[in-house]
Amino acid sequence: MLSFRLKSLPVTLFLALSLAPIEGRAASPEPVKAEHGMVVTAQHLASDVGVAVLKSGGNAVDAAVAVGYALAVTYPTAGNIGGGGFMTIRFKDGKTTFLDFRERAPQAATKTMYLDDKGDVVKGLSTEGYLAVGVPGPVMGFEVARSRYGTKPLADLIAPAIALAKDGFVLEQGDIDSFDGETDRLAKDPAAAAIFLKDGKPFVVGEKLVQTDLAASLSSIAEKGTDAFYKGAIADAIVKASAEKGGILAKADFERYAVRELEPVKCNYRGYDIISSPPPSSGGVIICEILNILEGYPLSYMGYGAADTVHAMIEAMRHAYVDRNTSLGDPDFVENPVAKLTDKAYAKEIRAKIDPFRAGVSAALIPKGFGESKETTHYSIIDDEGNAVAVTYTLNGSFGAGVVAPGTGILLNNEMDDFTAKPGVPNLYGLVQGEANAIAPGKTPLSSMSPTIISKDGKPFMVIGSPGGARIITITLEAILNVIDHRMNIQEAVDAPRIHHQWLPDKVFMEPYALSPDTRKLLSAMGHKVQIDENWTIWGQATGILVGGESLSDIESGGGARYNGAVDSRIGAGAARGY
Repeated sequence: MLSFRLKSLPVTLFLALSLAPIEGRAASPEPVKAEHGMVVTAQHLASDVGVAVLKSGGNAVDAAVAVGYALAVTYPTAGNIGGGGFMTIRFKDGKTTFLDFRERAPQAATKTMYLDDKGDVVKGLSTEGYLAVGVPGPVMGFEVARSRYGTKPLADLIAPAIALAKDGFVLEQGDIDSFDGETDRLAKDPAAAAIFLKDGKPFVVGEKLVQTDLAASLSSIAEKGTDAFYKGAIADAIVKASAEKGGILAKADFERYAVRELEPVKCNYRGYDIISSPPPSSGGVIICEILNILEGYPLSYMGYGAADTVHAMIEAMRHAYVDRNTSLGDPDFVENPVAKLTDKAYAKEIRAKIDPFRAGVSAALIPKGFGESKETTHYSIIDDEGNAVAVTYTLNGSFGAGVVAPGTGILLNNEMDDFTAKPGVPNLYGLVQGEANAIAPGKTPLSSMSPTIISKDGKPFMVIGSPGGARIITITLEAILNVIDHRMNIQEAVDAPRIHHQWLPDKVFMEPYALSPDTRKLLSAMGHKVQIDENWTIWGQATGILVGGESLSDIESGGGARYNGAVDSRIGAGAARGY
């Protein structure tokens, strides 16, 4: 048991003090409240589209499909049909399912495709240009979801996105901010530059972004369905551009693409039932592993932001990320020890190894024989009947590979970087991974995306998820802890400053002001290497919904609104919309 050193400041005071100094952010606003439905996304126009679908009689899956296409237009840094993602669904009757529409490696991919003749990783090969592109999945993923679980025609759900692309939309400051630092990358690709730059320069607030090629591609999909993307002119254009510019995509890669429907990962934390993403995502498995470890500590008593609380979180993360980076991969290629990693007995074994007074040493946990974006986006939706959907999808890096196949208007991913290019060598997000995630033809790279739905006593309780690359797991985890253990309201829970540890490098990363000077001093004395990450935008942009009240206290009093939505205050263009 940990020695209880410091209780934290009251949560609301701590948040007010910690959030205010960062880039002018203030303490958390009130959650958005509604009685019939809620849609929370990273772009306000996409949120409007989702709510309109719900109001017109569509269910949460219909809204999720419409939002997915709308974000491909309004949130080009991460919203996409040229990338891939996951969808977690909990139906009103309590049944659950999970759709994997993650990217696949082309059939011509090889284990050593990003290494030079000396066996060293060639910088940029897995992140820039067509060689970095995996076969995209969202078009197929959205259609599988709609055809199996939706209620509305595809043309109706894609129409708002077509209009936004064809007619354009006026850019606000949050939209402009998402382009920050990407001008030079986009300028390298003529097709991308023609869309996302104006006379070679970035757009400014008040200007309109029109995407006529994307509108045509979306119209073709609306008319012909998935064949338009995987068997028709769109696939032909992407394959042609790939061949001309050093890529390995083939028409057969598109024709053979298929969505997997899988059983979600399930666990229970302090009486709350959690469903989340299974492999090829590591997200649900590792969230459950960390929660199982932390369940043995009285976090609410120890206090938010207290040294003992943070120490327990760090050590749970350290041990879980070892398992993530060395054991998990595409279930069609490797045997994933999901049952073991989500077993409470295994968590008890890990707790027994955690020294309550000293930091662990990551190097000591390296398995024998061991030689892994912020630009993802998550949205959360719940409808009037209680169907809940959590979707996380991505281009991987900001604007993906930075390329658009001429004539398509579709930004393409650089998801191949999520594979292990070489065991022991960090990827774009600093993740050091092993053979389980090695490149192979048709294989899906391991992901951290964690679309998560929580229920209590058979009723929906929380929908949560976030972008953030390797930090997705810990961002989602901390939002859950903030609501359940620290009793924050849903807005405070997604806004609260965060910490992160991913085994290697052996450092504790924190947002500015996430920990008090006293807590940092105590952690340092325990042996933790705490490092402030000033670039707080890489810490994801969570979106969440809490059912029955804005906080546990509100729910327990019985006086809360039915649905309470929160978009991370780190998102300039995001919005929670309800009705």
